[in-house]
Amino acid sequence: MNIGFNISRRALRACLGGVAILGLLAACSQQLSKVSALEAEDGTACALDGMLLKDYPGPKAQMHYAEGEPDFYCDLMDLFSMLLAPEQKRTVAAVFVQDMGKAEWEHPSGNWIDAKSALYVAGSSKTGAMGATLASFANRADAEAFAAKEGGKVVRFEQVTLEMVQARDSGKAHGGHGMH
Repeated sequence: MNIGFNISRRALRACLGGVAILGLLAACSQQLSKVSALEAEDGTACALDGMLLKDYPGPKAQMHYAEGEPDFYCDLMDLFSMLLAPEQKRTVAAVFVQDMGKAEWEHPSGNWIDAKSALYVAGSSKTGAMGATLASFANRADAEAFAAKEGGKVVRFEQVTLEMVQARDSGKAHGGHGMH
């Protein structure tokens, strides 16, 4: 009978340990899901090159990590070069981009949306802080209207490739439409 009690005790400990781990994961997941976009201030600089975000046109981005302060980017190409880089090892909690269906291209502010649910126009005639860039949108109608007016191709987050991002640096078109 004592053996049955020991087995039950071990099983109970294992079960409680599993519940504790699940509780920690749930708490961590809740903490990560509560991440909100921050508004860029006048002195907010790009994490890659130190350029002031508010000095340049086009959509901006911010990447929040599980630990530490968020990084801001003056251009979506910079954001995707970081996200898609094989050396990116930090745990990303959230990524936000600006909805250019609502934000003004020359001086965008606010209108932050989840980058993973956004649609992007690659290969348009519009330029950002560093030249050719992606344009981000919350809904397909705005993205398609932008592409019809400015050129380019509408793609989802997971369709953006490192080759598209690197094409800007080589002078080649991203999205198959040529730089304008």
